[in-house]
Parts: sequence; C-alpha cells; structure tokens
Amino acid sequence: MSVGFAPRLIGLDWGTSSLRAYLLGERAQVLEERARPWGVQHTPGGDFAAAFAELVGDWRQAWPGLPALASGMIGSRQGWREVPYVACPAGQDSLAEGLLRFDTGRGDLHLVPGVMQGGALPNVLRGEETQVIGAMALEPALAEQSMLVLPGTHSKWASVREGHLCSFATYMTGELYAILRDHSILGRPARELGSRTSDAAFAAGLVATRDAGAPGFSARLFSARSLVLSGALAADESLDYLSGLLIGEELRSVLAGHPELAQMPLVLLGDAALCARYEIAFDLFGLDTVRRLEHATVAGLWRIAEAAGLLAALSDYGAPRDV
Repeated sequence: MSVGFAPRLIGLDWGTSSLRAYLLGERAQVLEERARPWGVQHTPGGDFAAAFAELVGDWRQAWPGLPALASGMIGSRQGWREVPYVACPAGQDSLAEGLLRFDTGRGDLHLVPGVMQGGALPNVLRGEETQVIGAMALEPALAEQSMLVLPGTHSKWASVREGHLCSFATYMTGELYAILRDHSILGRPARELGSRTSDAAFAAGLVATRDAGAPGFSARLFSARSLVLSGALAADESLDYLSGLLIGEELRSVLAGHPELAQMPLVLLGDAALCARYEIAFDLFGLDTVRRLEHATVAGLWRIAEAAGLLAALSDYGAPRDV
C-alpha cells in the first residue's frame, strides 16, 4: 500500500444486529471494508474483545497505533462499555469531547457517545448521531437547516440547524411491525399461509392512514385483519399492507408537528431497501423532494475522529509490518 493510500483510521459501525469495520485512508477513503452479523445482541459468546480482534486485529498488527473509533450500540449499557450521553443540541465537538477511550487488548478503542434530549419525555439515540455528523460533512448545505430521516427498528427524525443536531423524535415503527407480524392476530394469515411482496398492498396501507380521520390508529390497524376476512386483501399481501399502515402513521404524526417539511431539505439515511419504501411513502404524502444520502456513517466517523485530534501524522503509526 503506497503512502498516498496509507490508512489513517479504523472505523466501526457496531449496532444491534450487525458490525461493519472500515479501514480508512486520507479524506475518509474506504481502503477495505469488512462485515459480520455480530451486532451487540449477536456477538459470539458476548465476547466483544474477541470479535474486535478477529475482525481488525491484522490491521492493528500491520499498522501499530492506528486509531480506532466505533459508534452505535457498542457504547450502550448492553455493549462493551457504556458511554454517557451528551446533551442535545449536539455537534461534532461535543461528541468528540464525550468519547470514551479504553484498552481492548489490541490497542485503544474510542467509543462515540449517544445523545440525550431532555424534557418531560426524554429521548435518546445512539449511532444515528454519527450519521447526522456525516451527512453534514458530505453536504455542508444541510448544516444550516434540514430534516434527516433514519428509518429502522426505531426510526429517528433528526432536525439539524446551524451545524448541530438540535432535536429529534423516535418512532418505534420497525419494532411494532415485528411484534404485530410475529405475535398478533394481524400477522397470523401470513404466518400460516406465507407472505409475498406487494407494492400495491403497501401503497393501500399508506393511503388508508393518509386519508383517515376518525377512528384512531388502533382501529385502522384492525383493517389488516378485516380486509383479509372480507376477501378484499390477500392473506399473503397482508404484511405489506400492515407495513404501509405503520409507516403511514409515522409520516402522518411527523407532518402534524412539522408542516414546514415541504419547504426544507429532507434526506433519508440508512438501509437502501428500507429507504426505498420510505420514498414511496413520502411521494404518496406529497413530499416529492426527499432524497437519499449514502456513506454518512463513514463520513461521520472520520469527522468526529478529526475533531477529537485522533488523526495524527502518518509517521506516528509506523511503517506497515508483514503479517
């Protein structure tokens, strides 16, 4: 590897269900990427040190002293070390100041803190803060004012102003879907007969929520059963309809509190397939300016490491060793 492509940082995105490691060169260029299904809840034997050593130990051996930075649930109470939350509003500097450093047995690792929003109903996120910082690094215009949408098990809507994550909301859309699919009467037809993808059923669920007045959402959820019983919805399409109801309710709730969304930058960050579903939902709700942004996590890890002064001179890491 030439000096121009010498690594500067090991970055890890260590979430609940998966682990990704990046060997990053100058300007956050990805020199090598590795992935394992070793999220915090699925790390073999719960041995985070062994997982870290197996995934990136050869990088550390080849480049002694190369800094390593991880974000995500690895810094939670269920992770390797718990990192205290920083207060919202939060920016790259406060996140850098809140890094937790410890010895892994294969060199030091720095963990990025999550963010806590105070108030009568506190809110927290962990991992998404790095994506928010990365989005602003990739597109500086977003830093002035934007809404970043991060779909997932717990979807986050992050409001950005003047370079800071200034507020956010959490919607348990993905977890509710999994519970209803696996443990409720609404998921029974698909559990018994199988399921298939149906864009039409998904759109029908979105429209049912978008156009509903009274009754409330729990009554609309029951339509995922009643439509199957009446023959208006195929049993194997019912899960996509249910997904549409839930994602539609998420958008409906957000729009009720943020009527200004149609006039501000709206960006999706995260899994491509899930973001594609949200794009359909945004379109049906009349928000046709939403777009996706990729590689935000890598850009965020780099920017936080930079703010923390972790990116020392290349000579500090030593010449690569034969391994």
